[in-house]
Amino acid sequence: MKNQIKYYHILFTVGVIALIGGAIDPLEGSIVIACGSVLISISAYLKKDSFKKLFLISSLMIVFGVCFLFYLSSLGGFGGKSSLSWWWSLLIIPYLLGWLISVIALIVKAFRVLNKKK
Repeated sequence: MKNQIKYYHILFTVGVIALIGGAIDPLEGSIVIACGSVLISISAYLKKDSFKKLFLISSLMIVFGVCFLFYLSSLGGFGGKSSLSWWWSLLIIPYLLGWLISVIALIVKAFRVLNKKK
């Protein structure tokens, strides 16, 4: 039983790598970040982690923001010579906040694991 592979550990590790690695280029890596946050959310659900609701909310925020990022980009962007005002950029803020919430939750989770080992 101990040799059995726990797939939620693999999902979690790949999700964290994608969430952090996609931040190198937040615009082009937005799809990678969205996939990573969804993988973390799925692994938290499978593990029945105490952070599962927080990861789910942040994943939904990231996906919402990324969808509007691509939608506004398809319309030609906002501000400047575009027909859309800068106020449309508020629809992208959930992407940023969701990423920040995910990273903070991962840091808090890491500190809790370290404190349990002591």
